[in-house]
Amino acid sequence: MRNSFLIALLCIAFTSCNKASKKELIFEEDFTGSSLNESFWNYELGDGCPNLCGWGNNERQTYTKHNVSVKDGLLYIKATKDSTLYESGRITTAKKIEFQYGTVEVRAKLPQGQGIWPAIWMLGSDIGDKGWPACGEIDIMEYVGKAPHEVHTTLHTPDSYGQSKNTKITTNNKIEEGFHIYKCNWTKDFIEFFIDDTLVYTFNPEVKNDKTWPFDKPFYIILNMAIGGNFGGPEVDDSIFPQEFIVDYVKVYK
Repeated sequence: MRNSFLIALLCIAFTSCNKASKKELIFEEDFTGSSLNESFWNYELGDGCPNLCGWGNNERQTYTKHNVSVKDGLLYIKATKDSTLYESGRITTAKKIEFQYGTVEVRAKLPQGQGIWPAIWMLGSDIGDKGWPACGEIDIMEYVGKAPHEVHTTLHTPDSYGQSKNTKITTNNKIEEGFHIYKCNWTKDFIEFFIDDTLVYTFNPEVKNDKTWPFDKPFYIILNMAIGGNFGGPEVDDSIFPQEFIVDYVKVYK
């Protein structure tokens, strides 16, 4: 009788812990339908000019709507090159899906080749007022084709930006094969980065202030593929095009 009572108590405690630890799904995008859901996403278009030509990094691409497509439950961001022009796609959730703290999970398949630069990242929603890097930037995944098998996870802050010291390069010899899950767990105390559920980097500065930790405010998500630029280039192999950055889903948990 006593053993049965103890087992019942353990079961109740286990159930309560599970309920307490379960995260709430606050945003899910499975890319159903035949076009981008513009209630969630914005297109960013052009070459950044006149205010941010080359998107601030000497990138070569012009962003267009026709380089972004949805088909069979997948998002395709395509990079192309014709005789004179590089084109690609960039979408954001600015002013539509913004959140403070949480876990962001993206399942995606990388393109390959010298000069491509796909990324899954976030910017502070106050970028219009404070500018960059004061708004803060969270790079969940960056990949540059000139460095096969390497994934970059980086934080940009007023204390360290551009070639930020707050970064980790993870080598995975199979990262170009099939889909992988890129995840960021962002709390008020630290930010963790995962590849396929393996923790690869934790950002937790000892001193947290406006210069080292501009992360206590809402952020929004960006998916894009740049071409060339200070990080992706400068050399670009034109024979690789077209290339596709393919995203299966985006989920945000609180």
